[in-house]
Amino acid sequence: MKRSAWGGPWLVLLLALGGAVLPVRAQSQKDAAFLTTLGQLRDASYDDKQAIVEKLSQSGHPGVRAVLQALLDERLYYRNSDQRIFIAKSAEGDPLKLVDPLTLKDAGSASADSMTQIGTNNALRHSVRLTLARYSLSSPDAAVRLDAAREILTSLDDATIALLRERLPLEKNAAVKKEIATGIALADLDSTDASARLNAIATLKESLSQDVRNRLEQLTGKNSDGSFTEPDERVRRAAAAAMQTIDGWRTFYADIQILFFGLSLGSVLVLIATGLAITFGVMGVINMAHGELMMLGAYTTYVVQMIMPGHIALSILVSIPAAFIVSGLAGVAMERTIIQYLYGRPLETLLATFGVSLILQQGVRSIFTALNRSVQTPDFMSGSLRLNDALEITYNRLYIVIFTLLVFALLLLILKRTRIGLDIRAVSQNRAMAKAMGIRTEWVDAMTFGLGSGIAGVAGVALSQLTNVGPNLGQSYIIDSFMVVVFGGVGNLWGSLVGGMSMGVVNQLLEPYAGAVLAKILVLVALILFIQARPRGLFPQVGRGAEDK
Repeated sequence: MKRSAWGGPWLVLLLALGGAVLPVRAQSQKDAAFLTTLGQLRDASYDDKQAIVEKLSQSGHPGVRAVLQALLDERLYYRNSDQRIFIAKSAEGDPLKLVDPLTLKDAGSASADSMTQIGTNNALRHSVRLTLARYSLSSPDAAVRLDAAREILTSLDDATIALLRERLPLEKNAAVKKEIATGIALADLDSTDASARLNAIATLKESLSQDVRNRLEQLTGKNSDGSFTEPDERVRRAAAAAMQTIDGWRTFYADIQILFFGLSLGSVLVLIATGLAITFGVMGVINMAHGELMMLGAYTTYVVQMIMPGHIALSILVSIPAAFIVSGLAGVAMERTIIQYLYGRPLETLLATFGVSLILQQGVRSIFTALNRSVQTPDFMSGSLRLNDALEITYNRLYIVIFTLLVFALLLLILKRTRIGLDIRAVSQNRAMAKAMGIRTEWVDAMTFGLGSGIAGVAGVALSQLTNVGPNLGQSYIIDSFMVVVFGGVGNLWGSLVGGMSMGVVNQLLEPYAGAVLAKILVLVALILFIQARPRGLFPQVGRGAEDK
């Protein structure tokens, strides 16, 4: 009997379709079982909920961890109308923003009255915490395991210690293994065996945690009757040495963090001072409204966010060119209507631009009121990068430092590789010769002022991520920016970079010891003494700038 020639291909196709359907059906069954078990939490007693929690953890469903964390945080609700269970993003506020526990996607919102919270008690929360820790420590994601290990260290008990001892030989990730070993060592400090306590201290001295340091300090203390808390002198000496090691490293990383904060503050000063250095270096104009041009950039960021409320991350990117254009056009208008008639009269330009700064301040007060406005930070700039227990770098400051360097590099590229940059450099070095060579110095002045003002607007975008936006924002930074320009060398971009970063770091180093006000005074005194020795700054300008500034 002959087989059809089409039998083979059709059979393969049917088998392939069956193979594709089976995983889908298995997932559907897994989802259904997960929802059924989850639904049992609604009416169960506290004792029964513990068994349900254990059953959920064994299901292996992707939503288990989110559900257990929500139950622990009292953010697990069911809707009264259809008894369906949801995770609330926050237990506070009305309406509640809901998340589907099956897909972990947004599920709209509901009024608090239409939802019922799934309650917990102390015993259940302890059980959920232990179950969540066990579940998270078994996660294939090392970051999840690391967070779980750190969470366990905050509430060690016999059950969690046993869990850590069970997990230690199975763990492969070095960072997670270190946290687990730290937890076990903290537990071993209560051992009756002095050698076990010594071994625990040897492990803990490599930690940078303040909690670990405080626990070691207890070993060196005394009881109310004057006796030592730790009876063994060897253990006390080892604990004291470990504390000294931890303190040394924490001080080292604290200095690094201060240095980073200084660089982030200096980055803002660099952005502001760079624009000021361009206008001052080329045109010799003391622009007292430069801070208000930065303020316009910050308000532009606020307005763009109001226009794009659902796209905060995109709005920040849109704000950068928008702020450059708004502040740049304001600078060009200022140069064309006022400043071009005052060249060669520095006192008059100072007074005129100071008047413009007052007009701009009152203008934003009339439009936005005198109240400060808050600019929302996008998710990718929120939070911090944790390098260890003693050093965290906030993402917003890190991005501002990177952004400053990118803007500085782009500005150097413009000045070195474009025609407008060539014209600006020619006019800054010798205006009369540049004009004799056919360069339209009036047009260069307007474009230069617009470029410097635009960079001030971009600085406002960066500053809006560090502080609130208000009418007096520019006044807080104008003096510092002039100090940076004078310190670095009038009209020199590299001088602005070095000067801004240096002043930011020095200011942050002095503040913990002298306070914010006295630190600024000390910086100003040091700058005056420096200018006495080097009147033209770190990087003096050549050409016309050297002769006239």
